[in-house]
Amino acid sequence: MHSGTTAAPAAAVPLTSVGGLLERIAAAYQSALAVPGVAIAVVVLFVAVGAVVSTYALRLLGRPVARRFDRESVAHVVLRGIRLVVILLFGAAGLSAAGVELGNIVLSVTVFSAVVGVVLAPIVGSIISGVFVLADQPFEIGDMVELPDGTRGFVEDVTLRYTKVFTVDNTFEVIPNSYIRDHRVTNLSAEDERTRLSLPILVTYESDIERARSLIERAAASCESVIEGGPDIRIGVARYPAKPTCYIDNFGDHGVEITLRYWAKNPFKPLTVRSQVQTAVWDILESDDSIDVEFAYPHSHLVFDDTSGVAQVTMRDEAAVSHERATHESHAAAGTDGVPDGGGSEED
Repeated sequence: MHSGTTAAPAAAVPLTSVGGLLERIAAAYQSALAVPGVAIAVVVLFVAVGAVVSTYALRLLGRPVARRFDRESVAHVVLRGIRLVVILLFGAAGLSAAGVELGNIVLSVTVFSAVVGVVLAPIVGSIISGVFVLADQPFEIGDMVELPDGTRGFVEDVTLRYTKVFTVDNTFEVIPNSYIRDHRVTNLSAEDERTRLSLPILVTYESDIERARSLIERAAASCESVIEGGPDIRIGVARYPAKPTCYIDNFGDHGVEITLRYWAKNPFKPLTVRSQVQTAVWDILESDDSIDVEFAYPHSHLVFDDTSGVAQVTMRDEAAVSHERATHESHAAAGTDGVPDGGGSEED
């Protein structure tokens, strides 16, 4: 009985000591917070720890999130959101540990937002536009797009505020999502990378048009970057031939305009493909003189009639023209006055 009675005070002494120690530590901590700069250091320390924890959280959740969302851009946004939430939670914990009441912070933020709302409006608009860009899925990371000014590039990253495009000229274009929402951005490689291009060619009226069309189609099909044939390509409800096709487009002032339409295998180098096709067309039409096809060029005929006034025209044979040209050249070599150098006389 005596041993059981004396055991209870022995066990209560350590608990009282621990409680007193914790109270002294709390009092010392509160006294330290009164020192200028300590509260800020506590918040910074919590935020730094939150950044480290968020990095490990991204490593842990990266693959599951990527498997959950098919679109890479959405997965990136979700991971950024997780990182931001972790840091904010640690920041809130740091503020609480520094003795700052969250209610006062919310009130201060509300007042501050009302004051600078005009300044923040474009940023908020870009974020809302970013939500629509992610929801509408106009393009994805890795797609090739064409901007309204004609710039082409690959989508490098999509965030809630902006879209980053890596152009074919090795430059970056950071475009606000509000601009993308209000302007037309062409996606060149979303569903099908095959791109149809066209090439106008002008031949003379005296050319064999059917022969020209056949040779031009054959020349385009011989290029490696051009689809030479196969099943028709479907666009919406219509189908178009996959092989190069040549049509009479217009009867121009200087010749017959033939339009060649062909499909490139991808849209990444349109100028290179176009140059290859034009080179092949030039080679096949100019390699054989027996081909009755000639490129047309601008030319004019002057016609005089009774209403045009009087035109004096002199016809001379080639021999006379050649003799006159030779005489003129010999005089020019002798001197401006027609007398050879050194052939003059001096007066006393």
